[in-house]
Amino acid sequence: MTTLLKVEDLVSGYGRSQVLYGMRLRVDAGQCVTLLGRNGMGKTTTVKSIMGMHPSWQGQVLFNGANIQNLPSHRVAQRGIGLVPEGRQVFPNLTVEENLVATAADRHHKPNPWTLARIYQLFPRLKERSSNFGNQLSGGEQQMLAVSRALMTNPDLLILDEATEGLSPLVRQEIWAALALLRQEGMAILVIDKNLAPLLHLADHHYIVEKGQIVWDGDSDALRADADARQRYLGA
Repeated sequence: MTTLLKVEDLVSGYGRSQVLYGMRLRVDAGQCVTLLGRNGMGKTTTVKSIMGMHPSWQGQVLFNGANIQNLPSHRVAQRGIGLVPEGRQVFPNLTVEENLVATAADRHHKPNPWTLARIYQLFPRLKERSSNFGNQLSGGEQQMLAVSRALMTNPDLLILDEATEGLSPLVRQEIWAALALLRQEGMAILVIDKNLAPLLHLADHHYIVEKGQIVWDGDSDALRADADARQRYLGA
């Protein structure tokens, strides 16, 4: 398989406080990969370092074979990485449709690019709410919008930081169903979430983070079989 994203020996932190201690992970084309671990272990810092939103001190971030370490975040997005950030961060004073078209692009000329019509097919509720402002949406609708906004950049890799945090069980099911469809269509996905059961069905490979470094990785069958790792690092 073609390696899409490769993070090697990544070191980063805030001020004098080191958070990442040689982080490593890999996402191949068409793969769904998870980054798992308890709060405060470095998952979001890893994502911010990949996206150029936070500087890394050492290591490499390779995307499609090119080093993107510490590029400005807009340049990283232009290379083909779409981010669904923690907290959603939709534009509150723009309508749903304006949120979707504000950063839309098809820089790499995809054969079946994401358009408003495709987004509204994936999440019909957004079509119903297309003229509503971002701050008029429920948390679940905002998350659908955040996912859709990232898809409208037509990325090669979709990263979701806390994909279903704070959402109702019904909305979670909609998000998981959408991600499963994206995976079937060949979208590469890197996802952070605390809901392990759906991830075991969805993902090809899992990385568990503890204190800024990978302490376990393997496929879903291996993680199901390793009750000790699940309890020790995930409390699951």
